[in-house]
Amino acid sequence: MQTNNDRQAESDSWILAAQCPSRLGTVDVVTRFLKEQACYITELHSFDDYRGGRFFIRAAFRPELGDFTEAAFHERFDARAAEFDMTFELMAPGTRLPVVIMVSKADHCLNDLLYRYRTGQLAIDVRAIVSNHPDLEPLAAWHAIPYHHLPVAPDTKAEQEAEIRRVVHDSGAELVILARYMQVLSPDLCHEFAGRAINIHHSLLPGFKGAKPYHQAYEKGVKLVGATAHYINDDLDEGPIIAQGVETVDHAHYPEDLVARGRDIECLTLARAVRYHQQKRVFLHSGRTVVLSG
Repeated sequence: MQTNNDRQAESDSWILAAQCPSRLGTVDVVTRFLKEQACYITELHSFDDYRGGRFFIRAAFRPELGDFTEAAFHERFDARAAEFDMTFELMAPGTRLPVVIMVSKADHCLNDLLYRYRTGQLAIDVRAIVSNHPDLEPLAAWHAIPYHHLPVAPDTKAEQEAEIRRVVHDSGAELVILARYMQVLSPDLCHEFAGRAINIHHSLLPGFKGAKPYHQAYEKGVKLVGATAHYINDDLDEGPIIAQGVETVDHAHYPEDLVARGRDIECLTLARAVRYHQQKRVFLHSGRTVVLSG
C-alpha cells in the first residue's frame, strides 16, 4: 500500500526510465550524469536480463539547483545515452497520466479507481468513461466525467470501436483501463493500444471460463482466488502481465464469498498495475514485462 510519504516523494521527484543493450557502464552512465547535474537520487532500481541482453533502469531524483529544466536535461543527456544506444523517458514531478476507463456493468473496479483518483492515491486524470451499457452513467456524472454509452452488437462492432478510437484520441488519453469491460476487442484495436491499455480479470486454478467462474470454482473446492492485470494483446487474457494478486480461501467460502473476495483482489491488483504504469516502472521486452516496483 502506498503511504503519504511515498506520494510526497513522488510529487517532489523527477523520474528517469531507460533501457539499453547490456554492457559495462550502464548504471554509471545514469548515476554519474545525475551527480554531474547536481541531482540527488531518491530511488534507484535496475535489472539486467542476461538472457535477452537488455538492461533496464529507473531513477527518481531531486534537482539540487534551481536552474534544472527538462529541455536542458534532454540536451545534455541525449548524447551520453546515444553512446549506449539507450532510450529513455523523463517524467516531471506531479505529472497526472490522462486515461480513459472502459467498463460494462460491474462497477467495483471503476468505483475503486475513481476513489483513488478523487483522493489523489492515483496520479491519473480521468478524461472519459466508455461503456457498452448505460448503467454507470450516474456514477460518471457524480464525478463530472464525460460518459460515452457505446452499445455494441456483432454487426456494429467496427463502428463502435471507431467511436472508442475517437474518444481516446480526442481526450488525449495516454492509457486505456479496461475496468471489467466485458467485450473482446478486435485484433486491430489491440494492436493500436498495445502497451497502453491495461485489462483485469480473475485468476482461478484450475481455469474456469464462461459464466459464473466463482461458482464453478466453489464446486471444485478451490483454495486460492486471485486476479491478473496485464497489457492487452490479441490473445484473450494472455497479454504481458504487470501485477497479480492472490488470497487463500477454504471450504467455508461459499460462491458469494468467493465473488466478494475476487472483486476486492481485482480492485487492488488493477490499481497497482495502473500505478506501476503511471510511475514508469513497467518496461515491455520480448512479449514480457520488467516491473521495477521497488
